[in-house]
Amino acid sequence: MNGIGHALDIWPAAASASAVEADHLILSFTVLTLFLTVPIFIAFTWFAIVYRKGVKADRRHSETRSSAIEMTWMIGPFILTLFFFAWGAQLFMHHKTLPAGGLQIDAIGRQWMWKFQHPGGQSEINDLHVPVGENVVMHMISQDVIHAFYLPALRIQMDVLPDRYTNLWFKADKVGSYHLFCSEYCGTDHSVMGGTITVMEPAAYQQWLAASGSDMSLASAGEALFGSYGCSGCHQGQSTVRAPSLAGLYGKPVPMEDGRTVVADDSYIRDKILNPNDNLIAGYKQVMPSFKGVIAEDDLLRLVAYIKSTGVKTTGSLQ
Repeated sequence: MNGIGHALDIWPAAASASAVEADHLILSFTVLTLFLTVPIFIAFTWFAIVYRKGVKADRRHSETRSSAIEMTWMIGPFILTLFFFAWGAQLFMHHKTLPAGGLQIDAIGRQWMWKFQHPGGQSEINDLHVPVGENVVMHMISQDVIHAFYLPALRIQMDVLPDRYTNLWFKADKVGSYHLFCSEYCGTDHSVMGGTITVMEPAAYQQWLAASGSDMSLASAGEALFGSYGCSGCHQGQSTVRAPSLAGLYGKPVPMEDGRTVVADDSYIRDKILNPNDNLIAGYKQVMPSFKGVIAEDDLLRLVAYIKSTGVKTTGSLQ
């Protein structure tokens, strides 16, 4: 099956169960809207014709009215609207809650292209390969301006922001190739910032990973960068500089100098590399230089992947 059609397809084929549910929500609400508004416009038109100026018609005012009809007209649409609100909220929360253990793929948006990094180190430009029937978590950031990652066939979209990670997940259940776009105006060549997402059978996806090949996984590449940027000189081994160990750091609460506690997630680690003078750690003297403008966004993803791989997520605190 090939989901690629004209770039301006108004209603592309749905490629996931969530997309089908979104379609049902939209179509159902459209039917409700038409049910409530079409009779009104028909009545407007009929009255405009029957009682137009110059036409002989009985214009005597009738005192007859029905409170039951009026209350039904007010309460009925209100209850129906609440039903659709609850349906939409449930679908929204489903998309906002990231599944545990999903395949994480890192994405970097930049004028005017998408770059994707798979955990095994495979990288792609404007093309994204994913396995069918598996939860895929897109971990995204922009290198320059605001972008938006949009997959019409999956009915999902998420802003991709500079200096801030955003996440989106999906589970495609139809093999095929589908459009992906940037749906936020991002400059003169915004219209060409797009690509293709290819949904593959798991075995075919594994074959693609093997054929695409990579000398090192994302975490292994990050370990090499950890040494080349000099991070290991302070954060590993017998360093003369008293710096916190990063082994097992990811996911731990970190006590700050001002009394706050911050969880060491992707954003915290990235911000600490670029802006070490922010969020000073309790018990340590700040001597780390800033790497802002020195380490590229791609390398930041690799460094974060390496730090995440040095230990499992725990509930202990950093001492």
